[in-house]
Parts: sequence; structure tokens; C-alpha cells
Amino acid sequence: MMRITDTVKHLIIINVIMFVGTLFVANGAFYEWFAMHFPKNEAFQPWQIFTHMFMHGGGDLQNISITHLLFNMFGLWMFGSSVEQVLGSKRFIFIYISAGLGAVALQIAYNYFEFNSVLSVLENAGFNQTEIYQTLKSSFNTYDRRWESVLDTEQLRDIVGNFNGIMVGASGCLMGIMAAFGMMNPNAELMLIFLPIPIKAKYFIPGIILLDLISGLSGQSIFGYGNIAHFAHVGGAITGAFIMWYWKKTQFNKNRWDR
Repeated sequence: MMRITDTVKHLIIINVIMFVGTLFVANGAFYEWFAMHFPKNEAFQPWQIFTHMFMHGGGDLQNISITHLLFNMFGLWMFGSSVEQVLGSKRFIFIYISAGLGAVALQIAYNYFEFNSVLSVLENAGFNQTEIYQTLKSSFNTYDRRWESVLDTEQLRDIVGNFNGIMVGASGCLMGIMAAFGMMNPNAELMLIFLPIPIKAKYFIPGIILLDLISGLSGQSIFGYGNIAHFAHVGGAITGAFIMWYWKKTQFNKNRWDR
């Protein structure tokens, strides 16, 4: 069995503590403070770019699930310990945090694209931008009656979901670590829970990334779960892969990934 490494252990402890905080801090304040909000929402704070990586549970106070946390922490232990043993703690945490930043950057960029596209439709239909933002902030139950004449159901979902939604989880960080693992161990055999067939990492991990990309572009999750930030997974994986590619290819020993 893979021995858990120090940095991975500390990251798991931090994530568990933050999850416990969501359970015991009243009125969803933990999500208000630390989950990643859309930058145009007044609830957004700069530190959320980092703190959302350690949050789990989805933000639904009526149904906070531990599954999100358990899945990510299992993946962190399984792939992270192997990567940290090779790279060391400093380079491991660099990939982990960088992948998290790459994840939030790509997801928010995509959300901005969706949001601004629908915003333009509303403005062209004669709605005032200030009025639109005010409605998004305070009139969640009336937006469809005011805008349904110019927006379809998907567009309504996009503008309201992007403005009021939150982003939580270490999935982007984990995807970066998985990408690094795959580049270090391309022939390692991995299996999906629902498809118990050994698949080499060099096929398995790109396949997972491709499924995330397809799910994000189509708006329909191939994985069968809702509210997944698919572009965050893709962004995290791309960031982790790029860092590993640089460390592996550079001619300078001080930057080599295996030194």
C-alpha cells in the first residue's frame, strides 16, 4: 500500500478541517467567506481564488454531502503520494496550487463568456445593465417572468447560475496531480470504479480530461452528476501537464522534474 507523504497528509487534514467548518459555522457563512464566487457578485473576495481549493460539499446547507470530499481526498492520496515521493514537497505543492489556479482561471473565463453573451442579449432587448444586476442579486424568483420573452431556459440558467453560483473543491488541483502522475508513470495501469478494466495512465488520464471537455462544451455531464465545474478539471490538468512538460524537457538540471 502506498505510504501517505507529509504534504499530502497535511493537505487532507486542511480539507477535512474546512469541511467540518461548513457543518458547524451557521447560515452557510463558510461558503460565503471561502467558496469561489463569480467576480461580478458582491460576495466575491480575492482570497477565494485560493480558499475554494480547500472547500467541499457544494454549498447546499440542506444536503451537504461528504462524497465530494472523500472522492478528492482518496485521489489525492492515491496519486499525490506517488508524485510527491519523486518531486519532493516543494515542487509537489507548486503543482498542486498552480493546478488549482489554472482550474479556476479557465472555469471563470468560460463562465464570463457565457454570462456576457446572455447579458448582451438582455441589453439588446432594452434591459438596463444596472437593473439586470439588481435583479440577479435580489429577485431570483422573478427573473424568468421578466426575461423569458428574450431568453430560453438554458440562457436563463447560464446567467443566473454563473452570477449566483459558487465553485468549491480540490478537483482542479487533483487533475493537475493526475496529469503529472500520468507523465511520470505513463504505463501504470488504472481502473474506473464502474469500468473495472486496467487502462494505462497514458490513455486513462487523457480520456478523463477529454470526457470533462466534452461535458463542459455540451452542458451535459457524461459522469452522471450535476454541478460539476468541468472546465476547472480541464484547466487543472493542462496546468499540471505543462509544468511537468517544462520540468522534464528543460536542459537546466536545477529545473529538471526528476532531480
